Amino acid sequence: MSFEDAYAALLRRWEVPVEQLDIAGTHVNVCGPADGPPVVLLAGHGATAPVWFAVAPRLAERYRVSAPDLPGDAGLSTAPPPRTVTDLMTWLATVLHGLKDPWLVGHSYGAWIALTYALRSPVGRLTLIDPTDCFTGLKPTYVARALPMLLNPSEPRYKSFIQWETQGLPIDPDWLNLSALATLRPTTRPVKPHRPHTFKNLPPTTVVVADRSKAHNPQTLTQQAHTTGATVVHLPQATHHSLPALHANELIAALLSH
Repeated sequence: MSFEDAYAALLRRWEVPVEQLDIAGTHVNVCGPADGPPVVLLAGHGATAPVWFAVAPRLAERYRVSAPDLPGDAGLSTAPPPRTVTDLMTWLATVLHGLKDPWLVGHSYGAWIALTYALRSPVGRLTLIDPTDCFTGLKPTYVARALPMLLNPSEPRYKSFIQWETQGLPIDPDWLNLSALATLRPTTRPVKPHRPHTFKNLPPTTVVVADRSKAHNPQTLTQQAHTTGATVVHLPQATHHSLPALHANELIAALLSH
């Protein structure tokens, strides 16, 4: 199966009408009522927008949901890839143009993008799902386990890495197939994340912590997130890479209750 076919197959799992838009070269999947409050879903590095298949349809009952593919990453966007943090923020501002008080929801690297933007520009709400490089760094063991896959990507290496991190949880095969194929796509080096030095002027913020995450220390993440005044929600069975595809009921409850 090609990457494009796998992308389309997972997007069909949204089970709601999806408009596929091009915004200045950014591929954006949009669903939900046209007059609904806007929510923008930012996927983790390499995950691509269809990964929100368990979340987007539920949010689309009320919200106008947009899920873009980051240029330069795996996905269907054709815009020039961002090279600097300023480029990245300009890109997101273009995607958000015309949206009033958007709610940003990001997972992993997407959470760092959302937080970095919210510290610079006004947004209505912010939800960070097991965020990386926002409040704490990655574990050395996680980086060491990921490095062979990153240096010499292959579908078997990627699937082995995901199975290691998710610790026996039932990973969706359509998502795993798409994400594994994504590792073989030509991509550019992502903008290197830097943890913020200050968290002043944050909008109402919720941090969702995967308590079994191998990406970082969940306890440290919790402690640091609390110091910013954010609301912290724990998903006891979740790991970093089981989100956002698994634990849909708990994740939706966390998203909608704060």
